[in-house]
Amino acid sequence: MGHKAIEITDANFDQIINSDQPVLVDFWAEWCGPCRMVGPVVEELAGEYEGRVVVGKVDVDSNPQTSAKFGIRSIPTLLVFKNGQIVDKQVGAVPKHVLAQKLDAQVTA
Repeated sequence: MGHKAIEITDANFDQIINSDQPVLVDFWAEWCGPCRMVGPVVEELAGEYEGRVVVGKVDVDSNPQTSAKFGIRSIPTLLVFKNGQIVDKQVGAVPKHVLAQKLDAQVTA
């Protein structure tokens, strides 16, 4: 299938979001139904935007520090970072094209 979303943890989070490319971060958990809908979409985006956007996933149960730092209360929450700063946010499951538009805006910006 090609490129996959990377696993982001409390330990490597800062390093990953300070990429010179936009970064899409999916905050999710095993027990979350809507997250299971978004998961495959995030994986597809990882493949389609390979080389242009870093795509990763944070398991909120395993990485409470990062989740708390960004006030993640409902999941899935997807954050888009550029130069280490949040530039876009999506709470809840949305169709793929909605996320793609958010990424396109940052890739061309």
